[in-house]
Amino acid sequence: MKELTGETYILELIKEGEHQQQDFKFEISDVCKIAKTLSAFANTEGGRLLIGVKDNGKIAGVHSEEEQYMIQAAAEMYCVPAVTYKMTTYIVEGKQVLLADIKPNGQRPVYAKGDDGKLLAYVRVDDENILATPVHLRLWQQNECELGELTAFTEKEQHLLGLLNEHRLLSLNKCCKLSGLPRKTTINLLARFIRYGIVEAVYQEQKFYFTQRYS
Repeated sequence: MKELTGETYILELIKEGEHQQQDFKFEISDVCKIAKTLSAFANTEGGRLLIGVKDNGKIAGVHSEEEQYMIQAAAEMYCVPAVTYKMTTYIVEGKQVLLADIKPNGQRPVYAKGDDGKLLAYVRVDDENILATPVHLRLWQQNECELGELTAFTEKEQHLLGLLNEHRLLSLNKCCKLSGLPRKTTINLLARFIRYGIVEAVYQEQKFYFTQRYS
């Protein structure tokens, strides 16, 4: 098999388009927006950020080292904890393209600092960076603990699972309303269910819903 050159490698990546593990940036003008993307990649499965590439895949190139500094600032100063990444420069069609390879973070959530200084965590869904739900945050907290044996469900857990089975898709607010459980309890239970592979979060119509998984 013929070994790919650096230029061919980037062109092959561009053919894939934007997806859950790949994003194109024409240029970097807002470090907070880049931090948001880094947070989403680090909290999900990692990903590649191609800078100097338009949304339609056309090579625009970058013309200064400022983009490299802004990525470094986004990863180290605007992400909490800092995001691990590898930066590589390629010459493609005579233009400079930067590839930032972001690894999934071992410590989650990774928060991104906004213009107002507020810290928010994101997840990557297809080609979008989506604000993480309280259930995501609780799930990451639970994952820091050792995974124990699954014990018998209490009545409240069985009730919530029954509602998910009956309604198929429920938002967090709807789960709270129908179950009559406190919001904090509902969040904790949904996170536990996801952790044990009983429930999954699905993103539809600009919103996260929860549904029971079926083998």
